[in-house]
Amino acid sequence: MRLVLQEFLSLDGVSQGPGSPDEDTSDGFTRGGWFVPHLDEAFDRLTTVWLGGADAFLFGRRTYESFARDWPQMTDHPNARVLNGSPKYVASRTLTEAEAGWDPTTVLSGDITAQVAELKRQPGRELQIHGSARLGQSLLAAGLVDEVRLAVAPVVVGSGRRLFPDGGTPVGLRLLSSETTPSGIAVYAFESTGLPAYGTYGGAA
Repeated sequence: MRLVLQEFLSLDGVSQGPGSPDEDTSDGFTRGGWFVPHLDEAFDRLTTVWLGGADAFLFGRRTYESFARDWPQMTDHPNARVLNGSPKYVASRTLTEAEAGWDPTTVLSGDITAQVAELKRQPGRELQIHGSARLGQSLLAAGLVDEVRLAVAPVVVGSGRRLFPDGGTPVGLRLLSSETTPSGIAVYAFESTGLPAYGTYGGAA
């Protein structure tokens, strides 16, 4: 399976709490819900296409607990069948068992990188990470992410946890596609190419 990282970002790179004010208040974050005003039908259709390519999902603990609480109740949502019925994996050092009622779920602990590498060797299309920025950062650094999909909302949040923090591992990317929805969400898909290339500008030809 290909490992695909999907993230909602602000223009200043914040990935924390896009969906509601109380989604993720860790470290005193009080500006959650910044992505929601920019949702539109075009973006909903795009996310449905993305989810349709998944054969399994990988979450960090915080995102998993949020999804496991909400998605079993959203049976009338067009994406519910995929999320509720597909295999799910949660990477956690503290979680000992899966949430009841959101099966099938497997808890990964110990050497997460090695276990994700083993999952990638399994047959299938995409193993998708939704949110879970810290997990995404670690797997990018390990060279395991094949594709990065970013949905960038036209807003500067000003504070909060970022997907690409200072001091992170450099990663080279190649643009696969880009589009903008009517509400202004810029959507990019990138293929991971290993380490970045560097050069020296020699002026206009």
